[in-house]
Amino acid sequence: MLWTDCLTRLRHELSDNVYAMWIRPLVAEEVDGVMRLYAPNPYWTRYIQDNHLELISILAEQLSEGRVRQVEILVDSRPGTILSSNEQPATTTAALNSQAAAPVKIKKEADLVQANQSLNKIPKKKQLNPQFSFSLFVEGRSNQMAAETCRKVLTQLGASQHNPLFLYGPTGLGKTHLMHAVGNALLQAKPNARVMYMTSESFVQDFVSSLQKGKVEEFKKNCRSLDLLLVDDIHLLAGKEASLVEFFYTFNALLDESKQIILTSDRYPKELTELDPRLVSRFSWGLSVGVEPPDIETRIEILLKKAENSGVDLPRNCALFIAQQVVANVRELEGALNKVVAISRFKGTAIELDVVRESLKDVLAIRARTISVENIQRVVSEYFRIALKDLVGPKRTRIFARPRQLAMGLARELTGDSFPEIGMAFGGRDHSTVMHACEKVASLREEDPIFNEDYKNLLRLLQS
Repeated sequence: MLWTDCLTRLRHELSDNVYAMWIRPLVAEEVDGVMRLYAPNPYWTRYIQDNHLELISILAEQLSEGRVRQVEILVDSRPGTILSSNEQPATTTAALNSQAAAPVKIKKEADLVQANQSLNKIPKKKQLNPQFSFSLFVEGRSNQMAAETCRKVLTQLGASQHNPLFLYGPTGLGKTHLMHAVGNALLQAKPNARVMYMTSESFVQDFVSSLQKGKVEEFKKNCRSLDLLLVDDIHLLAGKEASLVEFFYTFNALLDESKQIILTSDRYPKELTELDPRLVSRFSWGLSVGVEPPDIETRIEILLKKAENSGVDLPRNCALFIAQQVVANVRELEGALNKVVAISRFKGTAIELDVVRESLKDVLAIRARTISVENIQRVVSEYFRIALKDLVGPKRTRIFARPRQLAMGLARELTGDSFPEIGMAFGGRDHSTVMHACEKVASLREEDPIFNEDYKNLLRLLQS
């Protein structure tokens, strides 16, 4: 059986804890050249998608001798279809359907995803990912304030100056990691603390399920008797009117009792115009902290730490190369590393630049089409409303010099081009000029908030 063969290989490739907790309970079926994996909840599928799906796909194609060309991970909410970690894995969902009880029909609210029966049976604090801790979080200039604030929350739980704590920024930058780190640290210090982590989707799902089963009061009691409530992607509550009302009252009840709330979103609170204004105003009562895309030094450290924790020998020059090519978010960075590791293992070779280049050839091809020095020059010239010929030309007045230095700094961070190559693209300048520009950009970002804001705005424009 293909999935059984995959499990055998995965057991050797992954740590015992990861295999037992995340991989072994999965169920698989093969349909028309596609292997479908089923997990008990959306959070589980996201974890597999971000961390292990690439490796599973390579294994499936190899072990099936090309018969399986695609692997996808889905949520399966049928009772009994997901095994506990101490049970033996089945190869297909059909083998498990005989164990399933009659499915419970649950009404949907707007675009509500399928209800998850297994999720309701798991104690809420068990939903925290033990791998998301402060010790495994790599800090840099882009996320340092958010990390320090989360640590401070632990020492002053429920204090009004940071309650609620609202973490915002683009997806994949570590907001969920920090949220889980707070929950894990609190449970370590106070094992009896009541901690609940959920996404907006699972909040809606559980609330609608409680309505269907006539257990609304039980749902309210569970949510309003917490010490710490963690809600991911709060902006996705938009359009779920009944759930929004319930969340509004839960939110108020916890704040009245000085219980800590941590929320995440892809936008600053006041930009969530699709939510109830009363709720949005309450989000701003505490502290809102942004998380920005990591700079190249932080990306390198993230790769090295992930590799170390996985027992992988990643040379620093390879980490630098990956960090130069993958700039959007931490999630894509980890995915790139997983692909490099998988390819090197199947080839039976150590990780070196040639292996990295081969592993990331698709990423390199896409990147070559989207982010180039020429594209950076165009975006910077439009942002500062100066002519492109002046940006790359010889004029040294401040109005042209500062944007030029900024563009060189961005080119160094976002492309794999060398100092001489960047210099040639800016009117044939010497490599020492580019090095000086990059050093100047780094110092100005520390000293000048306006300059730093311009840099971050341009970074977002180029990465979007």
